[in-house]
Amino acid sequence: MFKNQITELLKIECPIIQAPMAGGITTSDFVAEVSNCGALGTIGAGYMTPSQIREQIREIKTLTNKSFGINLFVPNDFRVNENEISKSNDLLQPFNEDLNIKQNDRIQVQNFNSLNDTFHEQIKVIIEEGVPICSFTFGIPSKEMIKELKLHNIILIGTATTVNEAIEIEKSGMDLIVVQGSEAGGHRGNFLNENEESLIGLMSLIPQVVDQVSIPVIAAGGIMDGRGLMASLCLGAKAVQMGTAFLTCIESGAHEVHKNAILNSTEDQLVLTRSFSGKWARGIENKFITEMKKHEADLPEFPVQNTITQTIRKASSVQYNKEFMSLWSGQSPRLSKNESVENLINGIMGEAKKFFEIFSGKLS
Repeated sequence: MFKNQITELLKIECPIIQAPMAGGITTSDFVAEVSNCGALGTIGAGYMTPSQIREQIREIKTLTNKSFGINLFVPNDFRVNENEISKSNDLLQPFNEDLNIKQNDRIQVQNFNSLNDTFHEQIKVIIEEGVPICSFTFGIPSKEMIKELKLHNIILIGTATTVNEAIEIEKSGMDLIVVQGSEAGGHRGNFLNENEESLIGLMSLIPQVVDQVSIPVIAAGGIMDGRGLMASLCLGAKAVQMGTAFLTCIESGAHEVHKNAILNSTEDQLVLTRSFSGKWARGIENKFITEMKKHEADLPEFPVQNTITQTIRKASSVQYNKEFMSLWSGQSPRLSKNESVENLINGIMGEAKKFFEIFSGKLS
């Protein structure tokens, strides 16, 4: 009933992909459990070192013989401005004091010199370890890199927030496109347009992309249940990618404070901020976001600001203090549940099948 090009290509039973949430959420047990339950588990490896990636890939292979994927951030050109870094460090000092951080090492320009080298090393590990599926966010890898990955039969997935981005992904030779609506939690994968121009709702984005590209489309952004899956399929997507729905699962590696914040939030508490990372992202409003709002325009770009706030985010996690954590969430928190991965996937598929039967009955 739900078998199609994507389920066949990715070797999965259900047209569901667990979104690659970076920052420790996608533990080996979590990713393996998603794959074992018939969906596609994905490692959010954007912030991981090559050695950490290698270790996790090998660990997942001991936990599942099913297909799984990995996601990387494509490095973008960015300015590293000494003055901006210094100002940002100064702005964060009151938060360091609130969290009793004795010494916050001030970030220097040289911290960012090796990001491109790291990306190439990450790719090398993925090829060596034979990961079957690799997705990319924040851009498109070079033609040479895509060619090399294809030589090793790795299925490639790009992330688009506009029709033009989707067209560019298809031109690059990738196999599939995740179209990410403005409802999505955390950072979105825009790379051709600025944030405001790429804030297109998923229900508008899917059919427009489907009409302009020939490769299969995966829908992402605010999808939490069988209704979201069926709506996406009706609009022309072949699968869905879900982040927030999986984040609150029992097996997820997300911090308990983060899970509880989503489970107890409403859609009107979610805001877009660039205070944590220098790149716009959707999350639950807290003291840090509120107090930094007036400074947002002057903050360094991603990944500079992201590195500067790292100490604060880590300290707040250790102290279970939600006021200074990046509580990323999509726009449908009321639909979140604290349940097992198995229950989530079975529930989505069960609900989708009921809708399919209802619609089929009315049409026949």
